[in-house]
Amino acid sequence: MTNHDEAAAVRPLTLAWVSRHLEAGERIVKTEALHGGITAEIRRLTIGAPDGSTRDLVLRTFVNVEHAEDWLNREADALTLLTGTDVPAPGLVAVDPTAAHCEYPSLLRTHLAGRTVLDDEGVETRVPLLARQLVAIHALQPAVRPREYVTLTTADTVVTPKGADAAAWAAAIDVIRKPAPPYEGRFLHRDFQPGNVLFDVLPSRPADARITGVVDWAATSWGPADLDVAHCSTNLALLHGPSWGLRFSEAYEEAGGVLAAAANERLYWQVRDGLACSEEVQQVAKSWREAGRPELTTRTVEERLNAYVTALMDALS
Repeated sequence: MTNHDEAAAVRPLTLAWVSRHLEAGERIVKTEALHGGITAEIRRLTIGAPDGSTRDLVLRTFVNVEHAEDWLNREADALTLLTGTDVPAPGLVAVDPTAAHCEYPSLLRTHLAGRTVLDDEGVETRVPLLARQLVAIHALQPAVRPREYVTLTTADTVVTPKGADAAAWAAAIDVIRKPAPPYEGRFLHRDFQPGNVLFDVLPSRPADARITGVVDWAATSWGPADLDVAHCSTNLALLHGPSWGLRFSEAYEEAGGVLAAAANERLYWQVRDGLACSEEVQQVAKSWREAGRPELTTRTVEERLNAYVTALMDALS
């Protein structure tokens, strides 16, 4: 077995666990660390068959991560639910949520074709595709609903970036002091954003992009469509500029999605997600730099977040 780099090495107990879930005669012939994740170690495993053919699997490992058992159980349930639907999601191979067999809680899934695309080029093509995909996710009607959504950010935990528009941020923080608006529940991905969507796109023909998969279903929840839309909007604003964050909700409605009718209700969810990002700007920026956007320093992302939150508040006035 060859490792693409040292970080790709699979720990011994986990290696044995994976091997027990392979077909007869198969073995792991190569491992490669995949970068860009924040909470999990992700590795692509190339599996060799006796006839010389190969296939890929993906191993997700949560090292010293709080709530890993809950996240992996939810992801396993979601992948099972998504089997046979029109949503392009990986297939579940095995899960060890309590680390009964592996060194750390782990999940093994099928590998999907495509790659994440975080570049500015072609974003005008990808945003409508993202919107249509999210509408399809929200249309799912599972027999058993996932747990109700959770938001951890409070008005007291928001981290206002240095140099931010103090008045706009104070007004935004006041928005989330209020109770959440009523909503019609939907099946939520809860971390739907460009980093969790795979595309088939040729560098020479970005306008011909298509989505090949949606990954990382560990936060699957039941809640308002606005919350998923707000999360993707925030990520687009930080990756490509505030105008793309503001554009996404329009694209979602153009794709047939339904958001809260009242502007102040929409604002609540948009602001809540934007402010939530304030607590993890450093981690988000680091993951994007590792994924090929070296110019997205923590300071740059902070400035974009400030511009986005300010634009949200300006739009209400």
